Amino acid sequence: MKCGKIIVLLLALASTLVVVAWCEEIVEQNTLGGECKFPAIFNFGDSNSDTGGFSATFGQAGPPHGETFFHSPAGRYCDGRLIIDFIAQSLGLPYLSGYLDAVGSNFSHGANFATAGSTIRPQNTTLHQSGFSPISLNIQSYEFNDFQRRSQTFRQKGNVFKDLLPKGEYFSKALYTFDIGQNDLTAGYFLNMSSDQVKANIPDVLGQFTTVVKDIYEKGGRYFWIHNTGPFGCLPYVMDRVAVKSSEIDKVGCTGPCNKVAQVFNQKLKEVVVHLRKKLPHAAITYVDIYSLKYDLISHARKYGFEQSLRACCGHGGKYNYNQHVSCGGKVTVKGKQILVGKACKDPSLAINWDGVHYTEAANKWVFDRIVDGSYSDPPIPLKMACHKI
Repeated sequence: MKCGKIIVLLLALASTLVVVAWCEEIVEQNTLGGECKFPAIFNFGDSNSDTGGFSATFGQAGPPHGETFFHSPAGRYCDGRLIIDFIAQSLGLPYLSGYLDAVGSNFSHGANFATAGSTIRPQNTTLHQSGFSPISLNIQSYEFNDFQRRSQTFRQKGNVFKDLLPKGEYFSKALYTFDIGQNDLTAGYFLNMSSDQVKANIPDVLGQFTTVVKDIYEKGGRYFWIHNTGPFGCLPYVMDRVAVKSSEIDKVGCTGPCNKVAQVFNQKLKEVVVHLRKKLPHAAITYVDIYSLKYDLISHARKYGFEQSLRACCGHGGKYNYNQHVSCGGKVTVKGKQILVGKACKDPSLAINWDGVHYTEAANKWVFDRIVDGSYSDPPIPLKMACHKI
């Protein structure tokens, strides 16, 4: 056989081996043991995922919050469970305790650093002045760093600490969830900024978000589940306070300019996720489109079995049953008597909005049921497969 033919045969054989190896790698990637076994969840966010941090720090969210599922206040600004609760439940994990809630908490399978009113970028106002929490995302990151270090120091002491704190290896195997950013946008509007001014702040806000994700990655975090921000222009507390022209009210009845800003934020957040995937080679990062689901739900409330879309279930007065001075659980004086502001709707399961700011348990469950299978995720993978890179 001539030398040339031998070389051709060897090249063909080498190419075949490369193709076979490549095919085997693809098969292996597509059969990576199926479902992920997340032993813990560490959550960062605002009131959309706060399970007790704000209440433990600044005062309990009182009745009728929590009445649908917990049958009493449970640190959540909701009549029942939040999306993060359904995430934990679906993964076979207990509901997350707020990191700041020292009483009765169990952190063996994770911790929740979210607090109501939190922003990504620290605010230049006090809680009393603006209603926004001083526990911004960078503070939540500091709390996480301290928790990761000190939990292991105390766990080594055994006894009750061993039962209430996570194992060291959980931090690299846990799911890190984020639901934050909405308050950075509303804060601008409440300071009388224009939509263009609010949009101009987005790059800096997301720059600080990027820093926190990178820091968690450096501390061993590998699996990230990131929600974009919802259509806050459809929330009573925004529609009641942000003045817009009648021509800027969309067909659903929402504040159009605010929702457009939310869409800009979400597009930029998605670009940040793409950037992070390149910079963090060992991370699996899932971007979840909460906005589209919530806007669809509000737009077609009756189609999905809800009767109320833009009015708060628990509130007092006004077009949207919302009053910023007397919130759900507050008290009003009627004929000389103080009366608790409770439910205006008979059945919260038929309402989308709970208190003018937050969603009902029924709405949260509706959203969760549609994100859990990956239908609204990028990449389109189910929650239980979120540890796999695609």
